[in-house]
Amino acid sequence: MNSFLRRSFLHSYALTAAAGLLAASLSGCSAKAEKDTAEAPPEVPVVTLKTSSQSLHRDYVTDIQAVRNVEVRAQVAGFLEHIYVDEGKPVKKGQPLFRINASAYRNKLSQAQAAVASAQAQAAAVRVESERVKLLVDKNVIAKTELKLTNSKIREADARVADARAGEAAARLSLSYTLVRAPFDGVIDRIPLKMGSVVEEGTLLTTVSDLSAVFAYFDVAEGSYMNYTKARREHPELHSDSVRLTLANGELYPLTGHIETAESEFNPNTGSIALRARFPNPDRLLKHGASGKVRLTDQLPTALLLPQKAVFEIQDQNFVYVVDQAGVTHTRSFKPYTRLGDFYVVKEGLKSGEQVVYEGAPELHDQQKINVKTVLLDTAAVAAQ
Repeated sequence: MNSFLRRSFLHSYALTAAAGLLAASLSGCSAKAEKDTAEAPPEVPVVTLKTSSQSLHRDYVTDIQAVRNVEVRAQVAGFLEHIYVDEGKPVKKGQPLFRINASAYRNKLSQAQAAVASAQAQAAAVRVESERVKLLVDKNVIAKTELKLTNSKIREADARVADARAGEAAARLSLSYTLVRAPFDGVIDRIPLKMGSVVEEGTLLTTVSDLSAVFAYFDVAEGSYMNYTKARREHPELHSDSVRLTLANGELYPLTGHIETAESEFNPNTGSIALRARFPNPDRLLKHGASGKVRLTDQLPTALLLPQKAVFEIQDQNFVYVVDQAGVTHTRSFKPYTRLGDFYVVKEGLKSGEQVVYEGAPELHDQQKINVKTVLLDTAAVAAQ
């Protein structure tokens, strides 16, 4: 019995010891694995910078105006006798638009014509008298001073004729103003008055807009204007004065416009300058007073693109992690030229061919070893959109 108990005890002890050794072995392996995992460099996505040709678009709010938009006003008083056109209809230059009652102006013209006839008759009588006086002077019947007096009367009579003719011309002009005609080819706007309305001199009758083309006025900041003029001066083959127009509904106007001129000075309050572009408008789609956005396009033949995901800021400065050939990160500041979609266009601080951390920069630090996971810049661009 004692021998049997001794063998059972030894067997149990051996099993316990083996279990202890196995547990210790497993614990050691787990600790070693955790240590190895903690010491392994993190795998980080990295992109290689490269230059490419890009088109940089800048949109500016614009005010669209007809090339000619003229208020048609009454130049004489009276009542509106006839309206020949309707609102929104096209008209031709010289086409009758309105008729103001002309009876009073016809009477004034008749009176002016009568005044001209009377003045001409008086001038003729003075000339006859001058001939008689000249004859008497030649015969020494009267003094020569009488001839000078008669010549003065002739000049006075001629002046009265000229004055009467001027009055006739003014009366005829006033009569012509009773028929209001279109100043140019265009489109009639609202007609606020109706037939029979009394109008005064200067009363607004309607507005005529020439919509064969339109002007688009927009303001550009001083820095953008300087870059715009510099680019066109240094690279005329890449930059032109062509612009596009985005309509109020977000659609792109199908025809291209051209910048014609700029104001002569910057606005001291806004620091901007106004530019004017002309757009053809054959279908009269664009109206006077419409709004939209003018789009300027700059061609960047060697733009260095940097994903915005790769950038982090410290005290308003932009930084990235540049990765060297050994897979070690280095903090690098850079200056952006502008933004293009989800990318920065680099102005200085980075070069083509350098590798930068694409994603996960907040979890990294300077001089940190990483495992590089290469991400193509084109793939990054698609993922960022």
